[in-house]
Parts: sequence; C-alpha cells; structure tokens
Amino acid sequence: MTIAARVVMMHQGGWDEILIFAGPVVIIGLLVYVARKQAPTTPEEDDD
Repeated sequence: MTIAARVVMMHQGGWDEILIFAGPVVIIGLLVYVARKQAPTTPEEDDD
C-alpha cells in the first residue's frame, strides 16, 4: 500500500469530522428545544 493510499484511508473522506462537529450541535439544539418547551410561560409585563 502506498503512502497516498494510507493517507486517504486514514482520512476517510471527511465524514467522521462532520459527525464530530454535527453530533454535539444536534444534541445541544435538541436540549435547548426541550428546555424551551418545558419552561413555564410567564405573561409579559407592561411598563405602563
């Protein structure tokens, strides 16, 4: 196996780097969504 082939096999096309970034972003987004959905809604106060 040549050095170039080894480098390509180690890099795996970049999909693993996308998962490393997108995984936590999706998890945090879901946590924020759930937290906002569960938060009690308070009526807005008027400053009159």
